[in-house]
Amino acid sequence: MTAPTRNFQDRVTLAIEGHIATVSLNRPDKYNGLDLEMMRGLVACAKTIKKNRDVRVVILRGEGKAFCAGLDFATVTKTPLKMLLAFTKFGVKKTNLFQQACWAWRELPVPVIAVLHGYCYGGGLQLALAADFRIATPDCELSVMESKWGLIPDMTGTVTLRELVPMDVAKELAMTGRRFDAVEAKALHLVTQVAEQPEQAARALADAILARSPDAVSATKALFHSTRHAAEDQAFDQESSLQFKLLRGRNQGEAMAANLKKREPRFRPRQRDY
Repeated sequence: MTAPTRNFQDRVTLAIEGHIATVSLNRPDKYNGLDLEMMRGLVACAKTIKKNRDVRVVILRGEGKAFCAGLDFATVTKTPLKMLLAFTKFGVKKTNLFQQACWAWRELPVPVIAVLHGYCYGGGLQLALAADFRIATPDCELSVMESKWGLIPDMTGTVTLRELVPMDVAKELAMTGRRFDAVEAKALHLVTQVAEQPEQAARALADAILARSPDAVSATKALFHSTRHAAEDQAFDQESSLQFKLLRGRNQGEAMAANLKKREPRFRPRQRDY
């Protein structure tokens, strides 16, 4: 299954090949700096992927010399009213546009692999941290850079940083805004893997995920995110609830049959969003 490449807000492209969706930040002349159009494009692209149950893995990458150099302040501040509206939460929404541009990838019911190279600063790093995995070139430079501009990380970084690093490390990175390479990021657990060819490594990880039931993979993502800060009894209840749903599904039966008959599984599209 190959779908035509789609473009969102002239900033984000989506290409689907087989069961893998490749999402590319496509503003290379600005090191993929985040402006309002790119953030809207990221949200719209994630919504499109969520509707497609044939998609089982997402690879998130950047065109040109960088993954994402962060918020494009020069462009965003030219339209203060639009910026204010993007910063506002309407109705019962828990996120504003700045936050949803990152959090939309956390909310996807499939794993997201971010491929990092060049620069990964500020909002770009928060976008990467919202992915499930991050694979970076050794010389990729990262920074929680908001303090340089007199700001705090407010594009969901408060949640994703606390999940990955101790409190003192999160404070040090956010207070200093210092730059560090992917080797240090791996030691800090901000990066999953360091690779000279990160896109190849991302494909290898995607292929390993594709060998498993799409329902089990989706439920695993839901399980760990929903139980990370839950009490033990709540976590155990969630385990049982998700397992019961999986046991009633066609893909679990196919996984069982394939293993017993020693053949490759033939999975159907994901049955539900977990």
